[in-house]
Amino acid sequence: MPFSNALYNTVFKRNSVFVSTVFAGAFAFGVGFDIGITKFWDTWNKGKQWKDIRDKYAGES
Repeated sequence: MPFSNALYNTVFKRNSVFVSTVFAGAFAFGVGFDIGITKFWDTWNKGKQWKDIRDKYAGES
């Protein structure tokens, strides 16, 4: 119970704090998800992307 009371009093009691928390959480999730998916994609496709084979075809950059 003490945890739920503390959570309610800090986040849910005031609408402005609740909405701000939701927006901040959504933004943080979006940034984290984007970074994670980009890292996964780069690892999964290593050696097949333009940034990996550019020197072969475009010379020195």
